Amino acid sequence: MDVKKVYYIEGDGIGPEIFRAAKMVIDRAVEVTFGGTKRIEWIELLAGEKAYKETGSYLPEETLKTLREDAKVAIKGPLTTPVGTGFRSLNVTLRQTFDLYACIRPVRYFKGLETPVKHPELVDMVIFRENTEDVYAGIEWEAKSHEAKKLIEFMKDELGVDVDDSAAIGIKPITEKGSKRLIRKAIRYALENKRKSVTFMHKGNIMKFTEGAFFKWGYEVMEEDEFKGFCVKEGDEGKVEGKVIIKDRIADNMFQQVLTRPAEYDVIATTNLNGDYISDALAAQVGGLGLAPGANIGDDLALFEPTHGSVPKRAGTDTANPCSLILSGGMMLEYMGWNDASFKIQKAIERAIFKKEVTQDLARLMDGAKVVGCKRFGEIIAENIE
Repeated sequence: MDVKKVYYIEGDGIGPEIFRAAKMVIDRAVEVTFGGTKRIEWIELLAGEKAYKETGSYLPEETLKTLREDAKVAIKGPLTTPVGTGFRSLNVTLRQTFDLYACIRPVRYFKGLETPVKHPELVDMVIFRENTEDVYAGIEWEAKSHEAKKLIEFMKDELGVDVDDSAAIGIKPITEKGSKRLIRKAIRYALENKRKSVTFMHKGNIMKFTEGAFFKWGYEVMEEDEFKGFCVKEGDEGKVEGKVIIKDRIADNMFQQVLTRPAEYDVIATTNLNGDYISDALAAQVGGLGLAPGANIGDDLALFEPTHGSVPKRAGTDTANPCSLILSGGMMLEYMGWNDASFKIQKAIERAIFKKEVTQDLARLMDGAKVVGCKRFGEIIAENIE
C-alpha cells in the first residue's frame, strides 16, 4: 500500500467542522479511486486558538519544527486574525516562514448554480499570487509612533519627500527574485496544463518602480531559454497555435475585463494584494468563497487551505460550506500525483449541486434548493464519488 503522510491544522471558527467534512470526502475519493492500494496518514499539528489553549502559543515551535523538517504536504483550515490589533496574521507568518511564495487559486464554475453574472461558465482562471512581498510583508508602523516619525523625518530630510507628520507608514517591497520565481511558476503551469494565456496584472502606471517592475520582469522571464519557442507576446504577428500568449493588464482595468470578457483570460500572475482582491472577486462570479480553493507552494513545502476566513460567528452552527477546503484537498491530491481522485471530487461536488441539497450560501443561488448543514453536505458529496 502507498501511504502518504499529510499534516493538518483544523483551524479556528468553522475550521474543525469543514475539516471533518473535507477529510471524509478526501478519504472516500482515495478509497474509491485506488481500491485500497493508496491511503493518507493524517497527522495533526497545532496552530491558532486550539494551540493557544493547549500550549500558550498560537504557533508552537513544535509545529514549526515539524513543518520545517518532516512535512512536504500539509492542509489547514482558516485561522483567525483580529483586525487592527492583536497578533500578526498566522496565515501570512506561515507563508513567510516557509517561503511559500506562490499562492495558487483556481476559480471555475459548477453547473447548477445561479450567480450574479450572465455567463459564469466562461470563468475558468487560475490566479498565481506572489505570497511573501508587497504590502503584505507586514512592514508598517502606527501613526505618530516613534518609528513612523523617524522614517518620515528621514524621508523629508534625505529624500525630499513631503509626508504628513501624523501619517501611518507602510513599506511595499517588490523584488526581482520574488517576482520572477512566481511568474516562472505561472508560465510553467500554463504550459503543463495546456492553458492559452498568462496575464500579468499590475498597477505599474502609478507604482512604476514596484508593480511596474513586476510586469517588466515578467516579460524578461518569457524570454528565458526555458520558454523560448513556447510563448508569444500578445499582439506579435506570426503563428501562435500551441503557444502560451503573454499579456499584461492594469489592475483596475483587469477587474472590468474579467467581468465583461472572462473567456479571454486563463492564468493570471500578480502581486500579493492584487491577487487577494482579484481571486475573491472572481469567486463571487462563480458562487462565492465557499467554492474557492487555494494552495501556498514553495520549493520544499506545499500548504493547502480554503480562501475564506474562519467566520467565528458561525462556529459550531453546522452551516458552513466545506467545499473550499474540499477543493483545496483536491488540489493537494493533484500535487501528490493522485489526479484521478481529485477529478472525482470535482465531479461529486457538481453532482451534489445538481441535486440541490446544499449549504445555505449555495441555496441562495438556486431555485428550489434544500438547505442542509455542513456535515450533511460533506456526506452528500462523499456519496456522489464514483
